[in-house]
Amino acid sequence: MVMQDSADFISFFYKLVSEAVRGLLAGWGIEKLADMYTLEPASRRGHGDLATSMALVASGMINHPPRQLAEELVAAMQANQGLKELTRFEVAGPGFINFFLKEDALVGAVGSALALGTHFGSGDPDHPEKILLEFVSANPTGQLHVGHARYAAYGDSLKRVLAFLGHDVTTEFYINDYGAQMEIFGRSLAARYAQTLGLEAELPVDGYRGDYPRRVAARIAGEIGDRLRDEVTPAPSAAAIDFFRERGCEIVLAEMKAELDGFRVDFDSWFSEASLYAVGAAQKIVDKLKGPGETETREGALWLKTTRYGDDKDRVLIRKHGEPTYFASDIAYHFDKATRPQHFNRLINIWGADHHGYVARMKAAMQALEPLVPENERPQLEIIIGQLVNVIERGERRQMSKRKGTMVTLKELLTGIGVDAARFFLVDRSHDSAMDLDMEKAKLKSEENPVYYVQYAHARICSIVRKAEADGFRMINYDGYSGLSNQERQLIMDVLFFPQVVDGAGRMREPHRLTAYGRALAASFHVFYHNCPVLGAEPQAASFRLDLCRLVRSTIATSLELIGVSAPQSM
Repeated sequence: MVMQDSADFISFFYKLVSEAVRGLLAGWGIEKLADMYTLEPASRRGHGDLATSMALVASGMINHPPRQLAEELVAAMQANQGLKELTRFEVAGPGFINFFLKEDALVGAVGSALALGTHFGSGDPDHPEKILLEFVSANPTGQLHVGHARYAAYGDSLKRVLAFLGHDVTTEFYINDYGAQMEIFGRSLAARYAQTLGLEAELPVDGYRGDYPRRVAARIAGEIGDRLRDEVTPAPSAAAIDFFRERGCEIVLAEMKAELDGFRVDFDSWFSEASLYAVGAAQKIVDKLKGPGETETREGALWLKTTRYGDDKDRVLIRKHGEPTYFASDIAYHFDKATRPQHFNRLINIWGADHHGYVARMKAAMQALEPLVPENERPQLEIIIGQLVNVIERGERRQMSKRKGTMVTLKELLTGIGVDAARFFLVDRSHDSAMDLDMEKAKLKSEENPVYYVQYAHARICSIVRKAEADGFRMINYDGYSGLSNQERQLIMDVLFFPQVVDGAGRMREPHRLTAYGRALAASFHVFYHNCPVLGAEPQAASFRLDLCRLVRSTIATSLELIGVSAPQSM
């Protein structure tokens, strides 16, 4: 049985159920339930293949006995010819409805999914969005560390998922190359440059320590020799600070780009904060915001009245000495985003845990900007806050400080465990939960390492397919194949839920659903492999099982690709 006009079996089945019960639900005054019920894998063997608690939800809405409602819903489903061809129904417990899918429906669903190839699980939304996704956005004052790596893995995975679901996604790295931290970085490099030349020079009290600034300064010394010798002692001149800040920023950014490229993270755009100040964008946006009720001068400073839009207090735009605040430049940056020719309708920012307090003020600022943007072009701002990552080595937590130069760098991470393990482990937990990254576990080449476990399932299927080709195996038509084992049914159901997993990962901004799914699908395949001979089975069973293996292989490869992890053909 082949599905018609559907990208995947589960959504096709969901729609059939909706159509079958919509009239009945409308008569009960709860038609909306037809589009918001849940359809899940059965919780236990013997309880069917799919299940829904629709009757229990309906009971809470209209105060009728759930089992009675379940019987009426099943009667409506049985009257739907499409559903009747696919399944038999059972009312269980207090009112659950279990679906026992017919074998020809399952066999046909495998063939239909396999025919979609690499598009299985992809989306074609009715309203695709143009999304500008900003993430990492580290200060160019040092190396990328493991915290940046987590945001990079998460952000890039989210981009891949959203694009796979049919959205137009542009990624951006916001370069924080202006302000006090860059000034301190320039001073630190000037001092290290002087030391490289054998001169007496002290680091700023709050300067950047560690080996990395020394290496950057030594590189600059190799480029310019002692040309700035007289500019850095006894104290660096303003021109020297500017030079070291700018050249240091260029070196750091080049290394960041190279490291991110090695981490399989590519940005469409790198946007400089300094470019905003070069054109006076912060002051210009402040001038635009000045209007009835939006700003107020207090204590010599200019404030944006963000409390009008839900912030806990108003925020300073211009300090009493006339300098714009970081908040002013952030507003200018978001106004730039909102008014670009691409007309993005969604702006997604992925920020670190230390930015939690900035969310309300930035959303308030976007509301204040609305009159400055045409109504049909106003993008929606979405801010995602990530949490910290701790590195565990030999059972001990590594202490990290960027200023002291003691952090675990992205480069060290990739050298220690490789790209695949780093990306898998960093995406494996929800972004809003702190995580521990166990370096020793990530290095294992065994089933204890989840990325190895999932990749091994893919490699094992590749081996089966290679053997079939080497042995000259000839596929035959397996329509009507029956006698599915429990392991076959379980593997079929697991793989057919892939489109729902991807959709949930995109809608909920949770790419970690893919790592969990990959582990579950690999486990299901390994059980199938040990209980269901493929090439050694009778011809029809062998043909079906080989196609099922191909579908699982493709699905594992796609799930790994969506989180930036490779799918090796042999291990």
